[in-house]
Amino acid sequence: MVRKFFGSLLERAGRALKASEDDIGWLQRVPGMPFVQDGTGKFDNLLFNIKNYNQHTLPKSLAYLLVPGLFSNFGPPSFADTQAYFQRLGLDCEIAKIDSEAGVITNAKKIKKCIKTLYNRSRKKVVILGHSKGGLDAAAALSIYWHKLEDKVAGLVLAQCPYAGNPIASDILRQGSFQRVNLKREVMELVMSGILKGDLRAIEDLTYKKRREFLEENPLPKQLPVVSFHTQTKINHHTLKKFYEVAKVEFSSNTTSNDSNASELWSISSGLAVLATVLQLRYGVKSDGLVTREDAEAPGSIVVRYGRNLDHCWIVGNCSNDVQDSGKANNSQVCEALFALVIEMAQMKGFINLRSR
Repeated sequence: MVRKFFGSLLERAGRALKASEDDIGWLQRVPGMPFVQDGTGKFDNLLFNIKNYNQHTLPKSLAYLLVPGLFSNFGPPSFADTQAYFQRLGLDCEIAKIDSEAGVITNAKKIKKCIKTLYNRSRKKVVILGHSKGGLDAAAALSIYWHKLEDKVAGLVLAQCPYAGNPIASDILRQGSFQRVNLKREVMELVMSGILKGDLRAIEDLTYKKRREFLEENPLPKQLPVVSFHTQTKINHHTLKKFYEVAKVEFSSNTTSNDSNASELWSISSGLAVLATVLQLRYGVKSDGLVTREDAEAPGSIVVRYGRNLDHCWIVGNCSNDVQDSGKANNSQVCEALFALVIEMAQMKGFINLRSR
């Protein structure tokens, strides 16, 4: 009995030390999964033409839906500038109204309603871009309710989305060394329900265990055109320099609103760079600070492995926030190029037939 107890204890301790090591990239190792296709070069060309030649090819005969991710209800509105940018181009664009701290199944129902409402109002097929957990929510809506949405959707972009799961969420909620004790989970539940008025399932749904279970029952429709987009970030001299400049602003008595916004941006950016370094050191993987590159690729999708040093929150912020790479395309232009790529894919597959552009 004693030997069995200590053997079980050592086994659990070993699992805790390994944590998510065996889970990262699991979906890419599943036999029989459709291969992904690298669309980075095509994306780079589309983005270059948008940025340098104002070649805006998105058709007005489609509608565009942006789905923000976890905790997007806090802080500045996600995708607000990108929506305005699309509207200036004469495009029909909306941001999905979801509860960012709710579980995937709950938000899937809301996104289904958003798609139907947008389609019925505009009489146009809808192209969707979901960021982070918003990508999981959107993918779930299409997986579960495809029989009701097939004639209303033209394609899906998963932007920095933990499609196969997330090591940080998994490690936070992983069972402790003692089977009946999981202090991290109890603290997380207190934060989600007590402080943020959310649902712990919003975090649970990001874990590898829950993603495996969900994808076994609800894979994406094979005919649906899908683009997977992911980035990586790291601590470098430029990040440290900006962090130092922000620190000086924080301690200045003459802090302006713009200074405050810059401070918030770079605090988040620096924090994500630190998290990316932790993931690199612990698991040997590259990430945007929250999502690993391996877990962001949906089987059968066109994959954009973007090469710039961009963190997880960059794409949903202010379109003038490109402080890391002066002269480069901003995040609204990146979203435009991603939509253009998935629409091109949809046309090539015969999934949509555009009468006018």
